[in-house]
Amino acid sequence: MPSKSLTSPARKRQLGAERNTEPLPTVHDIPSDSKITWGRLAIIATVAAWVAYIIYTILRQFLNNGTESFRFTTEAVSYVIVVTFLTFSALMYLIARQGALQRFRDHVRVPRAELDSHFATHQGSLTVLVPSYSEEPGVVRATLWSAALQEYPDLRIVLLLDDPPYPADPAVALQLQASRSIARDIELALAEPRARFTEDLLLCELELANDPQPGTAAVQRLAEEYQWAARWLQAMASAETIDDHVDTFFVEQVLGGLAAELSLIGAALAAAAKEGTTPTAARMLELHRRLVWTFSAELDTFERKLYASLSHDANKAMNLNAYIGLMGRRYRREDGPDGAILRQVADDVPADFVVRDSEYLLTLDADSLLLRDYCLRLVYLLEQPDNARVAVTQTPYSSFRGAPTRIERLAGASTDIQHILHQGMTHHGATFWVGANAVIRKVALEDIVEVETVGGFEVRRYVQDRTVIEDTESSIDLGTHGWSLVNYPERLSYSATPPDFGSLIVQRRRWANGGLLILPKLWRQMRERRRQGRPIGLIELALRVNYMTSIAWASFGLIFLLAYPYDSRLLSPVVVLAALPYFLAMGSDLRYCGYKFSDIMRIYGFNLILLPVNLAGVLKSLQQAVTSKKIPFARTPKVRNRTAAPIMFVVVPFLIVAFSALTLWRDVSNENWGNAAFAGFNALLASFAIVSYIGIWNSVVDVFLGLTQWMFIERAPRRATAAAVVPQSEPALDWRAVLYHGHAVGELPRDVELVTGPFVQASAAKRAKTGAVK
Repeated sequence: MPSKSLTSPARKRQLGAERNTEPLPTVHDIPSDSKITWGRLAIIATVAAWVAYIIYTILRQFLNNGTESFRFTTEAVSYVIVVTFLTFSALMYLIARQGALQRFRDHVRVPRAELDSHFATHQGSLTVLVPSYSEEPGVVRATLWSAALQEYPDLRIVLLLDDPPYPADPAVALQLQASRSIARDIELALAEPRARFTEDLLLCELELANDPQPGTAAVQRLAEEYQWAARWLQAMASAETIDDHVDTFFVEQVLGGLAAELSLIGAALAAAAKEGTTPTAARMLELHRRLVWTFSAELDTFERKLYASLSHDANKAMNLNAYIGLMGRRYRREDGPDGAILRQVADDVPADFVVRDSEYLLTLDADSLLLRDYCLRLVYLLEQPDNARVAVTQTPYSSFRGAPTRIERLAGASTDIQHILHQGMTHHGATFWVGANAVIRKVALEDIVEVETVGGFEVRRYVQDRTVIEDTESSIDLGTHGWSLVNYPERLSYSATPPDFGSLIVQRRRWANGGLLILPKLWRQMRERRRQGRPIGLIELALRVNYMTSIAWASFGLIFLLAYPYDSRLLSPVVVLAALPYFLAMGSDLRYCGYKFSDIMRIYGFNLILLPVNLAGVLKSLQQAVTSKKIPFARTPKVRNRTAAPIMFVVVPFLIVAFSALTLWRDVSNENWGNAAFAGFNALLASFAIVSYIGIWNSVVDVFLGLTQWMFIERAPRRATAAAVVPQSEPALDWRAVLYHGHAVGELPRDVELVTGPFVQASAAKRAKTGAVK
């Protein structure tokens, strides 16, 4: 289909934003030998520069001057610690990147015919779970369509709506109703092609039963069916409304990409028929089945908050757990005062609600899109004999191109860089589950499930919800139980990145929260794997520790470097040489992903203004460690308009600039040129980041809102005085609640006043006179 570069009319395109909407290639380019060699040299150079700094700067100072003062010794030790941790993170980047390059070089894509041949005899069921909370129906619809058009033999898709089921706001109720109808509408739309291609498959099977050699007429008919399917998808694409770059991706890559591929197959079949040659009977059946599979998904909607017997904890993990815990079981539905109750029944007992079990699960965020063969290729990987103990496979999501704002473009660049690093972590056995999308063996989740009883009902936790980064914690749990995780080395999934500073704050603060809490689980996994005779390798351990804790030490380390005036004798050009390979490698990776080499400076300034956000997430982890109280899950806002940022996260970047400028002036006055250069560099890049990614006017608006927000809080009405109370009739007794709970709703059993009435009131008054009631 022709490429269209369309953006949302509701969000103005900024200067410096991205105009190209063409995504990166699905299969990574094969890196050259020289690129891999330079990557190895970068690792060696980083280690050598750090060792040189320790020997020729720190040790030399101590040997020449001794411990001349407690202050200098303290500064030297703290400076070495900061430099060491930052160098370690840079080294982990280079090591992960090197692993990715080797995976891209060695990856060989499985031909389509081999996939079709495999799934002709292996058709493990797959259930796609799409958790959604207050998402725009249009966003959810695109996600469900990208899942429904997966070319997979046994596919079921369930939208897990987590919105309050009975909203009072009419606009919210209307949005919920629209979301509830999406699954049904997609099934109705698929009904025509599903029936058509199912009938064609049956006809082909009957013909081949009579004559094992297919004729050219059958091949030509199959070619026409493929062309019909392509036209059906193209008609759907033409009817779509395109408001932004995500819609463009959906139309061009999800619908248009599948249509183009089916059209190409139809053309190939027509060419074969014209030559008078035909595919084998087995291949004809496979091609017919492909059409049936592509248009035969089952869709459903499930709302756990309609059921009092399911957990209502407000996070994505428990939304997933509630449904996974029901799979493979039969239930009788009972009406209760707080909602329906699901009672499990035996197989020989009639059931009102049956949840089909599944061999594989695909968890998919409601703002993510999949390319057409995501499920087929990832399940094929899991079903290879060598991967019998692989629990999770995924393609770390890439960003949608054509971002209309500068901050979304740069956040997308960070996302695409992370895709490379996650691929490299798999090379070293240090894969982490990235929650936006993943194919999971259900039997692996059964290995790590934790079961407890809450309020008389069984609660099954497959995905831990102790932290807000549930995917990271579950990765450690799976490793402890002998399972592994693998990133598939292609780009098959895409997800939205925050378009403004306010929504980015919510996302990055959540990402920074939880890693420190999970670290003790990693130590337990080390002991368990050592006991099992498969110890964690040094590089794997280093990559995992860096992944979970680097935000903490990088944030605190940067604060020390920004705020404390270290002795100039501790500074050395060798420190810059230790960081140089990291920045050069990142610049090369940015260009590889279609960005600019100079974006490394923009990312540095971007991380400076995100420093308070990362620190807030780290401090939340420490708060949870002390209080043992769960931190609420914060959903990343996805709105057409801008999300206001909290005042603290707007003001602190300006304070960083001001303090850096002050440090620059002070160090220039003291002729401390090394510190002065660092301070000036930070002030310049942080100022650029504020102007480009927060905005001066947006900063003013957010500060004003932060200062005046308290003025607009609706106060609760005052309690009416006794004289002003108007006698009202007593509310009707909720007999269902009394019989179920044992007391009235909202009350707890007491020794007195269980119910109201003249007899109880008179008895209480009598006891009060005698002093029995105090």
